[in-house]
Amino acid sequence: MPARITVIGKPSCHLCDLAKEVVDRVDADLHVGVEVLSIDDDDALREKYWEQIPVILVDGRQHTFWRVDEARLRAALTTGSR
Repeated sequence: MPARITVIGKPSCHLCDLAKEVVDRVDADLHVGVEVLSIDDDDALREKYWEQIPVILVDGRQHTFWRVDEARLRAALTTGSR
């Protein structure tokens, strides 16, 4: 089963670390799978998202950026709302 949450960020990014903590809590409860990508490893991601990191994708679609609202993320994963 592919990961439903993708975190796009980079190392040494405080907001990225905070976002990953929220995502990890949600994943621990819902077991949806998480993929972490770095803009440092992918020129296309850097070009598209460098001003927005961290970026959270749910099922491949952008859900949010900068700050992750845990309740909103849970709702997106359980009710399909974005």
